Amino acid sequence: MSKPEMNAKPEHYDVIVKPIITEKATMASEHGAVVFEVSKDSSKPQIKEAVETLFGVKVKAVNTTIIKGKTKRFRGTPGRRSDVKKAYVTLEEGNTIDVSTGL
Repeated sequence: MSKPEMNAKPEHYDVIVKPIITEKATMASEHGAVVFEVSKDSSKPQIKEAVETLFGVKVKAVNTTIIKGKTKRFRGTPGRRSDVKKAYVTLEEGNTIDVSTGL
């Protein structure tokens, strides 16, 4: 059987930016979900296809949320963090993704 990454297209790597490892994401992983930061113009079907192709798992559902950037101070001058789109990917029973290892 071939590795899942062998069938990956370059645009799949553009959809998924990085995994998110926080307390909330760790609690979601206990229920079979993985959290990724994704590109802002990606859709749920694109995210599902990219995760299934890159990691070789079956995806049950994809929920997305857009986090608005905060205004913060950088070296005394006001700046703004950029907006971020997160995808909560729920996997089918028996499928897991270890986000601590890279692709």
